[in-house]
Amino acid sequence: MDGGAPGPVRGRTVRSTCCYCGVGCGVLVHGARDADGRERITGVEGDPAHPANAGRLCSKGLALADSARSLQGRLLHPQLRGDRAQPRRRVDWGLALDTVAERLSRIVERHGPDAVAFYLSGQLLTEDYHVFNKLAKGLLRTANIDTNSRLCMSAAVTAYRLAFGADGPPACYEDLELAKTVLFAGSNAAYAHPVLFRRLEAAKARDPGVRWIVVDPRRTDTAAMADLHLQVQPGTDVALFNGMLHHLVWEGLLDADFIEAHTTGFPELKRLLREYTPRMAAEICGIRAEDLVTAAEWFGRSPAALSLYCMGLNQSVHGTDKNLALIHLHLATGQVGRPGAGPFSLTGQPNAMGGREVGGMATMLAAHRDLDDSAHRAEVEALWQLAPGTLPDRPGLAAVELFEALRAGRIKAVWIACTNPAHSMPDLGLVREALQRAEFVVVQDAFAGTDTVSFADVLLPAATWGEKDGTVTNSERRISRVRAAVARPGEARPDWWIAREVALRLEARLAAPGAAPLFTAATPAALFDEHRALTVGRDLDIGGLDYAVLERDGPQQWPFPAGAARGQARRYGDGVFATPDGRARFHPTPYRPVAEPVSARYPLRLLTGRLRDQWHGMSRTGRVPHLFAHCPEPALRMHPDDAARRGLQAGELVRVASKRGALVLPLELSDEVASGTVFAAMHWSGQHLSCGGVNEVSLPAVDARSRQPELKHAAVRVEKAAFGWHLLAARRGDALALHAALQPLLRDCGYAGLALHPCAESTGDGRAWMVLRAAAEPMPAAWMQRLEDALDLGTGPDTLEYRDARRGLLRRVAWREDDGSSRIEGVLWADARPGGDALLQAALADRPWTGPRLAAFSSTATVARDPMVCVCRQVSESQIRAAVRDGADLAALRTRLGCGTVCGSCTPQLLRLVAEPVRA
Repeated sequence: MDGGAPGPVRGRTVRSTCCYCGVGCGVLVHGARDADGRERITGVEGDPAHPANAGRLCSKGLALADSARSLQGRLLHPQLRGDRAQPRRRVDWGLALDTVAERLSRIVERHGPDAVAFYLSGQLLTEDYHVFNKLAKGLLRTANIDTNSRLCMSAAVTAYRLAFGADGPPACYEDLELAKTVLFAGSNAAYAHPVLFRRLEAAKARDPGVRWIVVDPRRTDTAAMADLHLQVQPGTDVALFNGMLHHLVWEGLLDADFIEAHTTGFPELKRLLREYTPRMAAEICGIRAEDLVTAAEWFGRSPAALSLYCMGLNQSVHGTDKNLALIHLHLATGQVGRPGAGPFSLTGQPNAMGGREVGGMATMLAAHRDLDDSAHRAEVEALWQLAPGTLPDRPGLAAVELFEALRAGRIKAVWIACTNPAHSMPDLGLVREALQRAEFVVVQDAFAGTDTVSFADVLLPAATWGEKDGTVTNSERRISRVRAAVARPGEARPDWWIAREVALRLEARLAAPGAAPLFTAATPAALFDEHRALTVGRDLDIGGLDYAVLERDGPQQWPFPAGAARGQARRYGDGVFATPDGRARFHPTPYRPVAEPVSARYPLRLLTGRLRDQWHGMSRTGRVPHLFAHCPEPALRMHPDDAARRGLQAGELVRVASKRGALVLPLELSDEVASGTVFAAMHWSGQHLSCGGVNEVSLPAVDARSRQPELKHAAVRVEKAAFGWHLLAARRGDALALHAALQPLLRDCGYAGLALHPCAESTGDGRAWMVLRAAAEPMPAAWMQRLEDALDLGTGPDTLEYRDARRGLLRRVAWREDDGSSRIEGVLWADARPGGDALLQAALADRPWTGPRLAAFSSTATVARDPMVCVCRQVSESQIRAAVRDGADLAALRTRLGCGTVCGSCTPQLLRLVAEPVRA
C-alpha cells in the first residue's frame, strides 16, 4: 500500500443529457466505484452521437463531473421540524412522507384544495412533472401548480399559441446552418446557449455572406460579433419590429400569396403599422433609422431568415407582444416552416419544454390542453379515469400571484421542488415574507445551499443529475433520455418517487370510495407511457415513441405519431397551422413602454442577465472553482460617463435602490452598457451576498396574457455606499467546506461578497481560494472570532500579524512551506478604508514569497485583476494581449496558448481582443 487515496476499481459509461440549458446536449458520463465503495462520476464528455451537440459541450457542461464530485452541501436525509422556532431534525422517510400527506390533507379539509400550491422547476424530468401535475390537478383538484418556467418561457408559449394555435418552435437546429440571415433578439446566445452559438459561428465561417443582426441594449459578446448591432433602448422591441414590418410593407417585400392563403388578421395589423415609420420607430428605440431599414432589408430580402430569441423578449410585461411582433415578420414574409427560417424561441432550462408538454403549469392541462375548455378537461378525466367534473375548471395562480396569495394567507401550504424562489422570483422581500407567513412549506431539493431551504418545515432530499432516470425535451422539441450513472447518495430519492409516495398517502385519505387508483405507474418508463397516451391526437402526438424507440434510435423530435419512422424536424411546412381553420393569426401589437419608467428619483435602467460560465443560482456551477475564473466576484456594471457624473470610481461599493428594495455591489466600469443603463448578473444569491441578489430591486409586474414578470428591467438609482470598516479575507482550502463555514457570516454585514478563485496550479482535489469582501460599521469581537475560526487563521508560528486597535487596523498573513519556499495560505485585512488587493493578488498567484515577510504589510498599491478569458486552458487576458502585440490572430492564439480549443466559449472575447487597438 502506498498510503495514497484509493483509486477507482470499476468503471462504466452511460449516455445521458446535460442538466443545464435547453440546448439538450448529449453527454457521456463516466462513473467508477472507489475502493471505499462509493460510486462517483469521474468524467463527462460530449456525446458525438447526439444530434443536438455532436460531441460539443460548453464550459459548464465540461465541468459537470467537478460539480458532482463532493457530497459537501448535498441534502442526504429527510428533515422535519414541528415548530418554526426549532431547528429541523433528521427523520426517516416514512415519518417525512406521512407528515407531508397529513398536513396537506388537513389544510385541504379545512380550507379547500386551492389552499395548497406547488412550485416546480424546468430542471425536473418529464416523468417528475407528470406525477406532480396528476397529484395537484387530478387528486387534490387544484390548478395552483406553477413552475419557474413561468419566469422565462411563458411569453413565448403564449405567443406561439396565439399566432400558430399551438406551443412549440417551428424550427430546428439544422436551421442554424441553413439560415442566411440570423436575427438575435434579447438573446446573448454566446453565453446562454453556447453550443448552438458554436454551430452558428461555424456556419458563418463557411459562408461569410451570412448576416447577423443583434437586438440588445448591451454590447454583449453576441452583439460584438454581429454585422449589425441595434443597441435599442430597453423594452422597445415592439416598436423596432413594427418599424421593420412597416418598411417591408412599403417596399413590397411581403409574401402576399402566403399571407392570403395561410393567415388571417393582416389588414388589422397593417392599419396599426401605418404610424410606425422607420424614423418614428427608430426614435423610440434610440437607434438610427438607417440601421432599422438595413435590418428590415436584410430580413425581407433573405432567402432564409431565422430569429433566435430568449429572455430579453420574454421577461417583460409586454413579452407576448414582443414575441408576436417578431413572429409577424416571419409570417408576413413567408419565413416559416422551411429550411433555415422561422421564429425560434430558445428554451432557458433543460426541460422547460417537457413541463409545458405535461401541462405542469397553472394555466394548462396535459398535452397542450386548456383548463378552461370543458372538452379538454373531459378528455383528461377519461384518460385518468376520473369522475366527470373532477379537474379544476379555471387556471390556477401563476408564480407571482402564487407567492402574493401565500403572503396574503389565501394559500396556506406550498411544496417547492428543484427551484429556489427566494432568489429567482422578483421582489424578494415579498417572497421571503410569504414563505415566513406560510402555514406549511415543503422544500424538495438535492442541495442544502439555497436561499429557500431555510424556510422549509420539511426537507425532502432529491436525487440530482447523474443519479436519476427519465426524459427531457430540448428547444427543438427533441426528447432525450436522462440516465443514472451512479447510485444515489444517502437517502436521496428521485423526484417522481417522492411525489408519488405522498400522492399514495393522500389518495388513501382523500379519494372517493371506488375511485380508480391514479398512481399505479411505478417506473419512469411507465410514467412516460402514461404521458404519451395523453398526447395521441394532439399537436405534440408522441404515440409512436417510447423508451424502447429512444434506446434503439436515440433522441427524437415530436410530433412522432404511431406508425412514424421519425419525428418531424420542422412544423408548418405545409402552411397548415394548429388553429381551427388552419391559418396563422396576426395580432395588433402597439408599442407600450416598460412597466416602470425612469424618473428623477430613479433615473437609471437596471438590466439583468447571465455570466458566461455560471448557471442560475449556482447550486451546481458554484461548486466548481475554475468556473469563477472569468468573473469571480459580483459587480454592478456602469458606463464610465455615468460614473464620472456621480463621482464614482471602479471598485467602490455602491447602493442600488428601487421602490422595492436595495442592495450593495462593487462598481465595475464598462462601455458594454449604454449611458443611462446599468447591469448586474442574476446568479449571485444570499449564498454569496449579504442580500438575496439583484431581485431585491426587481418588480413583480407581469404580462397580462402570459403572466410572466418583467425581470429584465427596473428603474433604480445608484449612489456611493459609505461604510466605516472594510474587510478582505482569503483562505486556500477545501472550497465547499470554506463556503459552508463563511456563508452564515454574510447576513450581518452592510455588504458582503463571497467568491471562489481557482488555485494558480489546479490540484484536482477541490482546493481553491475563498475570498470574502465585507463592509459595515466595525464588527463586534464575537463576529471576528467566528470569522477567524471559519478561516482557521489563528496566530501561530507561520502566521504574521499587525494590529492597531486604536485605528481599527488588523493585518494577518498565514504562510505554508511548500517545496522549500514560503507561499501565502491566508490573508485577513481590516481597515477603515478598502485595501489588501495587492496582497490578495500575490496570494492568488501562489508564487514563492521572496524577501522579508513583514513586507507583506507594506504593499498598499491597487493591483488590477488579470481576468481569466479561457477557463478550460486557464489563459488570462494579459497573456492574450501579449500574444496579440506579437501579431497573433485567432488561429495563432489557439495554436500558441490553447485558448478557444476546448469548449470555445471564449471565442467571442478572443475575437474582440484581437480586433482592439494594440495597447503599448
